[in-house]
Amino acid sequence: MPWESAWPNVPIPVGQARYLIATAAQAPSIQNTQPWRFRIRPCLLELHADRARRLRVDRLGREMLISCGAALFGLRLGVRSLGFVPVVELLPDRSQPALLARVSLGDRKPMDELERKMLGALSHRHTHRGSFSREPLPVGLLPDLQYAAVAEGATLVLVDRGRGYERLADIIADAGHRLDLDPSARADMEDWTRGRGSAARDGVPASAFPATADHHRGRLPQRDFDLGRGVGQLDQGGPAPAATAVLATPCDDRGDWLCAGQALHRILAQAAARWVFASLHTQPLEDTQTRDLIRDQLALPGAPQMILQLGRAHSTRVTARRPPSELTES
Repeated sequence: MPWESAWPNVPIPVGQARYLIATAAQAPSIQNTQPWRFRIRPCLLELHADRARRLRVDRLGREMLISCGAALFGLRLGVRSLGFVPVVELLPDRSQPALLARVSLGDRKPMDELERKMLGALSHRHTHRGSFSREPLPVGLLPDLQYAAVAEGATLVLVDRGRGYERLADIIADAGHRLDLDPSARADMEDWTRGRGSAARDGVPASAFPATADHHRGRLPQRDFDLGRGVGQLDQGGPAPAATAVLATPCDDRGDWLCAGQALHRILAQAAARWVFASLHTQPLEDTQTRDLIRDQLALPGAPQMILQLGRAHSTRVTARRPPSELTES
């Protein structure tokens, strides 16, 4: 993993722990559950999973750990903004399964240009369920995003518009239909979607999902957040996404899920720095058999952890985040 140096004993600068937590909390998470908590120590921050925020259908905690991995990348980026190299210890204590990482300050090193751009993009990065523009992706962006995945120990596999895409769309449609009938999945959706005018600082707001689950040409079937309630406010339609990709990891264990989350956030921040956003497809991957099927049908080099559709957009539909005071435990 990049940005690492020998385990140090550098105190966190006074007043900066709250900033680091706020930066980490800008990460994407499954249905904006924000399933993370932080513990402040004199010379490090601990990242813990908040298992009370795990979805019912996420029985293994895979999506929860991917979300927490994204927060870990944000925490690392925050440390870089203070001019230090982050030192990360993943899954440091088997007797504490909710303790996912310890992060401390290592050697001094100023941010580079790409890191500054990623940090600046956090304020407008969002999961994009609306319309994309007709503009092509910036030249060279997709190889850059593939490199970003490799930098975190993952692989970003591009899916062409031919047979591979058709297979993926069919698998997602079938899996989505089954999960839409699952009462646990429906209960999760009802718990984590918000009505119009809600002041909640978690969950998916009505402004971020459409009132219908219509599927558009060139776009993979999306999760039905509205459930026939007619509260969704997001307009859909428009041009198809410019690219489809699958994020994969070598194996499929807790460490890989944290790796996938860090890679995902690095990819999304790097894309958002150039006003490219992604719709994220997690619902079909909640089932182990479907993940195996996608891996086999697309001949992936590892376990699929996230499906992305990328496109240009000029929007700042960020979802609310809980403040650091709600995320910190003693």
